[in-house]
Amino acid sequence: MKKYLLPVVAAAAAGVMVLSGCSSSGSGGANSPIVVGSVNALSGAGTFPESSQAAKAVFDQVNANGGINGHKIDYKILDDKGDPATAAAAAREVVGSDKAVALVGSASLINCQINEKYYEQQKILSMEGIGVDATCFNSPNIAPVNVGPFHDLTLSLLYGSEVLHLTNICVLLEVAGNTLPAYQAAVKQWSDITGKNVIYTDSTLPPGASDYTSYIVKAHQAGCKAIAINPIEPDSIGQMKAAQAQGWNDVTWLNLTSVYSDNYAKAVSAAGAGVYVPAEFYPFTDASSPQTKDWRDLMTKNKIALTSFSQGGYLAATYFVQVLKGIKGDITRESVTKALQDMAPISNPMVGTPYVFGTAKTHSDNIAGWPVKLLSGTNKWELAATDWLRIPTK
Repeated sequence: MKKYLLPVVAAAAAGVMVLSGCSSSGSGGANSPIVVGSVNALSGAGTFPESSQAAKAVFDQVNANGGINGHKIDYKILDDKGDPATAAAAAREVVGSDKAVALVGSASLINCQINEKYYEQQKILSMEGIGVDATCFNSPNIAPVNVGPFHDLTLSLLYGSEVLHLTNICVLLEVAGNTLPAYQAAVKQWSDITGKNVIYTDSTLPPGASDYTSYIVKAHQAGCKAIAINPIEPDSIGQMKAAQAQGWNDVTWLNLTSVYSDNYAKAVSAAGAGVYVPAEFYPFTDASSPQTKDWRDLMTKNKIALTSFSQGGYLAATYFVQVLKGIKGDITRESVTKALQDMAPISNPMVGTPYVFGTAKTHSDNIAGWPVKLLSGTNKWELAATDWLRIPTK
């Protein structure tokens, strides 16, 4: 999962806030559609189009088979353009004007942070396909289906220290917006579980820098043998090149799902002692796996990229449809909210943690990743485990 985290100006959202009533909406009439929405980064600095595309493919398939009790799903996909004011306006359009019963499959840099309070006010729930910023995992009305970058960092550290038995681990972070406390909590969680500590931390790496040499040199001088790090693909490539230029070729990279893609594997010619990632969903690069067959077939049919983004959107829509099928009577915002809050956990072979929305004040329940590795000179991701790696719970 790529992370293009941008600072958010909350005042921009307030400037376009339009308070609308929370009237019932949904499948009241004989053939009326079930309106479902999503707010996405489809244009701007960092985009996530596959999540909503995958959710739409699921809903289109349901509609082709008769819909939900005869009601078709009308899926509204809005672009927030990575802009706070546009994100606020998009939410108010789909929630207030279109009267969606829920939001499903959203993937955005800023949607959660900008619209969290509005969703609470309007008593509508959002099943994010890809939760990115910290607010996505700390709201009673938002429950992403993915692990998220913060649990992903804990899992990456656990794999490095407990499976690879690495020592002298360091943490280097690119931080923007409101994410630093969440990343710090992720490192502390690993430390509390293992009783170990990193030997060096630097949270000042700038996203999109042209040269990471100074940061890599400091980490090397600090005695780091492994680096837990959270860059997007181009930044990670730049960091590796900086290490290679310094002759530092035995460092192990403990990355996040932000670099897990076929394009990244092809672009990295030398990966030191290896790149390891705890994939948020069952690894899509394992092309013959039965775990991903239904998703892979649907994405291929609809010409949607096979990525972790499309896995998230597919799962969000699949879970949502299963919940809708259990609703008796009219499908409205109120009945959907109650069904999601009362739902039993849903298991899927593409994830290591059952999904449940529930009534918790925060939602960060997905705690499992499947480790994959990219070794120097291979240009191909390989499975690095035979089962899910899970964050221990008390």
